[in-house]
Amino acid sequence: MSGFALFETSIGMCALAWGPHGLIGVQLPADNGEPATRARMRQRFPDLHEGPPNEMAQRAIDAIQGLLRGVRDDLSHIELDMSGVSEFHQRIYAIARRIPPGQTRTYGEIAEQLGDKGLSRAVGQAMGLNPFAPVVPCHRVLAAGNKPGGFSAGGGALTKLRMLGIEDARPNGMASLF
Repeated sequence: MSGFALFETSIGMCALAWGPHGLIGVQLPADNGEPATRARMRQRFPDLHEGPPNEMAQRAIDAIQGLLRGVRDDLSHIELDMSGVSEFHQRIYAIARRIPPGQTRTYGEIAEQLGDKGLSRAVGQAMGLNPFAPVVPCHRVLAAGNKPGGFSAGGGALTKLRMLGIEDARPNGMASLF
């Protein structure tokens, strides 16, 4: 019913964890490759065992692999178990999940959708704590002026820009670096 699995993508070894109510976490590649990604999953989910994905998890893996190859899939069909996520962060993640592949928003724009532009920093913090990247597409959320801002995945902002390049996103008309 629950477990975690690693899987290869065009940006490196990713992982996801699942439970009876959907995905409970997704991990983008760590800087030090597969061993570091596995170690991170064991740290995040000490009660789960690595094993073959169930049917729901395999569909999520296939969709994430497709997205990271350039398939235009917003991943909204992937069920997430957000029982461990605060209501405020759930609201932010719901807004982020509505950003289509190839498009971006700023922390400020998401804060405005929450009803208070002053929440921009809180939006940025929520993106940094996102346990579901790229299903919750924090890579599509940029700092003011459409600057990349931070990114907590291995490779930092360069990975964020690479993912945006795969989606052919052009914030401010900038050309892809990859």
